[in-house]
Amino acid sequence: MSNDYAGDYTLQELLVAASAREIRDGDVVFAGVGVPSLGVLVAKLTHAPNLIMAMESGSIGPQPYRVILGIGDNACVENSICTTSLWRLFSDQQRGYFDVGMIGGAQVDKYGNLNSTAIFGEGDYYTPASRLPGSGGANDIANSAKRTIIMLPLQKRRFLERVDYITSPGYITGFDARERLGLPGGGPTAIITNKCIFRFNSVTKEAYLDSLHPGVSVEEVKAEVSWELQVSPELKVTEPPTAEEVRITRILDAGHIYTGNGLKGLTFEKYVRMLEDSQTILQELF
Repeated sequence: MSNDYAGDYTLQELLVAASAREIRDGDVVFAGVGVPSLGVLVAKLTHAPNLIMAMESGSIGPQPYRVILGIGDNACVENSICTTSLWRLFSDQQRGYFDVGMIGGAQVDKYGNLNSTAIFGEGDYYTPASRLPGSGGANDIANSAKRTIIMLPLQKRRFLERVDYITSPGYITGFDARERLGLPGGGPTAIITNKCIFRFNSVTKEAYLDSLHPGVSVEEVKAEVSWELQVSPELKVTEPPTAEEVRITRILDAGHIYTGNGLKGLTFEKYVRMLEDSQTILQELF
């Protein structure tokens, strides 16, 4: 990785770069819309040119000429290796064809279990304080991908010792719980947040603090975690994005849809102009 770090970057651009660096050349990656797909494309255009991105709608290997705004967006299929169906994509994932899955949720616990089903509060599953959207494809990804990357804002109400409901399994209760339950995937390898990066102990499978983003303290992180957080003896500062990573991110998301407030005030005319401009630029980039 080049040490030609960007002198000017935003937190969102740091998160894009951090997610990109979790991807290895040759990986097949199940990517969601937003920062995850931006991270995958940045990885492809820097250190991992042979990765293959797959989108939930069924496209495999797209190289879009404009920002992807949803899984039904035509950008999902531009220059794809092939386009298939949603059920076929998930079937292939269950057969172990995907190296990386990027997922999120409302809550995560110290073993990387995710909840996107319900916040119980004083109630339970049947009478929750808040009903959430549910799994979507996240459970399949968490079960079957060889490794998963979790992206979630660091907030105490989200980072719990035990989630209210396991929608997407991490390491369940730690140690060899995944293996005993027969889950085929490898489990989470990192939790990327707006303040730090967590990784998982190779034996206990408990999350620990591995890297702080520039300007963030250990105390700030511990204040937002609801368990006795372990800190790596080799605690690092998160590597800033390089000038090239920032340049590519800004080209990919020129309208700041995912790295800023680009959706606010976006009119149809602005949207069409953004697509026309990005198509010319991205043809040169790819």
